[in-house]
Amino acid sequence: MAKIRLIPRLDIKGANVIKGIHLEGLRVMGDPQDFARRYYDQGADEILYVDVVASLYGRNSLHSIIERAVRDVFVPLTVTGGIRSVDDVRSILRAGADKIGINTAATKRPELIREVARKFGSQCMVLSIEAKRTAPGRWEVYTDNGREKTGMDVVEWAQRGVELGAGEILLTSVDREGTREGFDLELVAAVAKSVGVPVIASGGMGKLDDVAKVVQLGGADAVAMADVLHYGRTTVNDIRTAARAAGLTVRST
Repeated sequence: MAKIRLIPRLDIKGANVIKGIHLEGLRVMGDPQDFARRYYDQGADEILYVDVVASLYGRNSLHSIIERAVRDVFVPLTVTGGIRSVDDVRSILRAGADKIGINTAATKRPELIREVARKFGSQCMVLSIEAKRTAPGRWEVYTDNGREKTGMDVVEWAQRGVELGAGEILLTSVDREGTREGFDLELVAAVAKSVGVPVIASGGMGKLDDVAKVVQLGGADAVAMADVLHYGRTTVNDIRTAARAAGLTVRST
């Protein structure tokens, strides 16, 4: 079994880490560099940066934050939000990112997925999907930080994205995000069963055993977490210990 990755998620607005519920009501938490260093020291496997207002302004503004991060943080960095072109990807990678996630621009022009995968490799191309439940067993793809409907089915879009070259899916449940109610296991399982690439479950982690549930019942390959860490309710180390105790294979630190 592949090692399960534990990935702190830093939602960024301007110069600050922020946190909300259902991707709304955003509260300022602090300096991204402080958070990134803390989670790196705690043993994070990767760190995920999300520019939550990038699509509104038509650009990703995380270059300087990533350039600072790579001085102190030596795990893979994934950046998502407002990335619209191959040139945008190149710029973020030059700043020090290892992978990029695309949501809004890919829904508008799916061919961008193929272009990025061909230019930089599928391992670099993460398809970011914001999902809202619309009916039992059905979810719709949303964009612009959970505000805009697309009319697209989440499972069908995940499959198409992988066919176009996405090497990983970042799957965020807008319904669960920030609620501490646990991951949407049905959503994660529906996507994980339908694609042959790793799925990162995001949105809803509230307690230590949520990781084991989303891996064992949902089929997730990695877990992104924010609220549970930002508010100091647990640490990456504690999550890793609990995951190992539940029988999951995790990296030794």
